[in-house]
Amino acid sequence: MTSLKNSPCGKRLRQTRQDGQDEFLEPPRRKVRMESIFGVSSSSTPSLDSGETSRSDSGGPSSPVRVRYTYGDRFIPSRDAGDVRTNYHIQEVPSSPSKNRIIPSESDAQKEQANNLFHGALFTEFSANPDPDRPSSPTRPRSANLALPATPSRTRIFGHYSTTPASNPSTPSRRLDTVTDQIYTLSPLRPASQALLASPQPTSRNVCKTPYRVLDAPELADDFYLNLVDWSSTNVLGVGLGTSVYLWAAHTAAVSKLCDLASRNDTISSVSWVQRGTYLAVGTLSGRLHIYDATTLTLMRTFQNAHTQRIGALAWNQHILTSGSRDRSIHHRDVRMSDPDPVKKSQGHKQEVCGLKWSTNGGAQTALLASGGNDNKVCIWDLRGSTRPSYNTQRQTTSGNGVTNGEDTSGGDGAVFKFHDHTAAVKALAWNPHEANTLATGGGTQDKTIRFWNTSYGTKTGELDTGSQVCNLLWSLNSHELVSTHGFSSSHAQNQICVWKYPKMETIASLSGHTHRVLYLAMSPDGETIVTGAGDETLRFWNAFPKKENSDKNKESRLDITKQIR
Repeated sequence: MTSLKNSPCGKRLRQTRQDGQDEFLEPPRRKVRMESIFGVSSSSTPSLDSGETSRSDSGGPSSPVRVRYTYGDRFIPSRDAGDVRTNYHIQEVPSSPSKNRIIPSESDAQKEQANNLFHGALFTEFSANPDPDRPSSPTRPRSANLALPATPSRTRIFGHYSTTPASNPSTPSRRLDTVTDQIYTLSPLRPASQALLASPQPTSRNVCKTPYRVLDAPELADDFYLNLVDWSSTNVLGVGLGTSVYLWAAHTAAVSKLCDLASRNDTISSVSWVQRGTYLAVGTLSGRLHIYDATTLTLMRTFQNAHTQRIGALAWNQHILTSGSRDRSIHHRDVRMSDPDPVKKSQGHKQEVCGLKWSTNGGAQTALLASGGNDNKVCIWDLRGSTRPSYNTQRQTTSGNGVTNGEDTSGGDGAVFKFHDHTAAVKALAWNPHEANTLATGGGTQDKTIRFWNTSYGTKTGELDTGSQVCNLLWSLNSHELVSTHGFSSSHAQNQICVWKYPKMETIASLSGHTHRVLYLAMSPDGETIVTGAGDETLRFWNAFPKKENSDKNKESRLDITKQIR
């Protein structure tokens, strides 16, 4: 050690120590660079040497400043200079408002079923009522007449205290030799929860998410107020494309041209098949009404001045043809009569009539007509006249639920009910074929809601916010299901076809494929296939509904001698 101090290297070290730079005892440390994320700039970091004296930029000495540092085995950064979310790039996903329901891109039936099963088991586990089969420690009930402890006077100290049988804990009546007892189970769940999870669940119906056929439909108008697609009872699809009407036979896939109005400088605005037969009604933008025979492809009749403006909605009730126009009127014509004037007129809407549907499940004589307009109203009409004598007045009464009862029903032409709940145009109308006097209606872009009405009493029975423009509604003939087509949406999910389970309105399937609003919807006569049309000029065919159950196949004939006991 002495030789090291007397060596030239030791002399230089001692000289350096005398100059105030004690690098021998305390070696220089590496400067730790502090990033801006921790709030300290690297340019302002002082030297880690405790004996360093700060100097000015000109090189002259300044007042010495000693910096004291505390060294340890942990490093805790300082985050005072910035927000943690900003420093670590944490982004919060904004939650969508509850009023805007997002229709999923795929079926939610299995997910909803699993969620219901989970919530049921969770409620069973954390319910307030304890499980009687779960073992618990016996407790001695407290007596109501407890006295303070005192020294006994005439009793034996070590004597046996006599107690009443009621104060003793009850003898457990359970048998511990049962292998199914709760004490031997390896599951943390209660038996009720285990039974719930092990119970068979109803299987959800699988719906194909892709169309089985896609047809090109050039010049298919992208107009919310038109009805250009309809499917006949003879399995023929009628489509209005520009100035022409085309027929597509589903059983042969043959295409035929029914008419062309280019020579008359007119455009197709609506088509509708008669319930039973081959007659097709065609409405135009100029207000003309034509009736064609699809079998012979001939024009049967023309009403030149059916309306003063375009005819956007048509509906048949046997021999009665009802038309709704932009002139705000509804006309009813008997096609058997030679008189071109309507037999009845209905005036109840203040703007264009864009939806018409007859209810024929109760018979043609008891059918009601539902109409929807651009004035956000739904009207219920009874062409036989009002059956409510209290409403046979010239005044108009409105109930508290937004339903107007009557509007000059003395002549039989007034609406029986008016529903004002929708806040946008109502084009989607559908009568429930399984429940009499049940109507489903859908609102446009500013409404996005499907509502259900009881037309016997004029009351609303339910509603569902879909979060998207409702363009069409259609009930299944084979099951209690409802299909809806959608357009503009406040979320990313739009232009979809949704199948709902009524009355819970659970999502069975959500079909996507159209790139524009799904404005047109029709169903095949067997009730299994639906066709949708959109502004992307395509027609897509979907297997949306199940097949009709034939109960006759399960019945055994009494004449079959092989099934009889001899």
